[in-house]
Amino acid sequence: MVRSEARAKSRKQLLSLWMRRVVFLLALIPFAVLLIGAVQNSLGADPARTLALDSGRWSLRFLLASLAITPCRELLGLPSIAPLRRTLGLYALFYALLHFLVYVFFLLELRWSEIGSDILERPYITVGFTAFVILIALGITSPKAMVRRLGRKWKALHRLVYAAAILSIIHLTWILRTDVFDAVFYGCVLAALLGYRLVGFLKTLRINP
Repeated sequence: MVRSEARAKSRKQLLSLWMRRVVFLLALIPFAVLLIGAVQNSLGADPARTLALDSGRWSLRFLLASLAITPCRELLGLPSIAPLRRTLGLYALFYALLHFLVYVFFLLELRWSEIGSDILERPYITVGFTAFVILIALGITSPKAMVRRLGRKWKALHRLVYAAAILSIIHLTWILRTDVFDAVFYGCVLAALLGYRLVGFLKTLRINP
């Protein structure tokens, strides 16, 4: 009995490990596509804008995907996918960093003196940079050692991921201006995820008034 339970646990751990490896590799595909496009000069008339938009979109997609892990785990009964939340969240940070670097190197052309004024004077950059800072904080505190060190504060801090998602969608809407279909779509996805979390919170209140 003990051996069978140990084997089942080992299989689950192995499955979780392989899922993380597969997701890790798949999540690099957008980066490879952007890199190849930049090298081959096939990103259109304004490559810098294309790089900025696509890297930003992928950051938001991975962020929403990480938020969707908990509902999927609970609704579908798939506890083995729980570790993917951190993996996807770190990729959201990776593409956000790429987005920021494109902005600094290609759009600002390393005019460092303008970064501060842009952040303070352009609301869409203020919003985007705030989301970026939140993702950095969440990435730094994602290792298990930081979870243990922060204790209860860790959960409170990581709830800011929803704020980062909201700010990212506002940032995207501001950039796209008239063509806001993507922003509306991602906003609806985030609304559904927030709704699911709200329902769970209300259920908890009923159980523990």
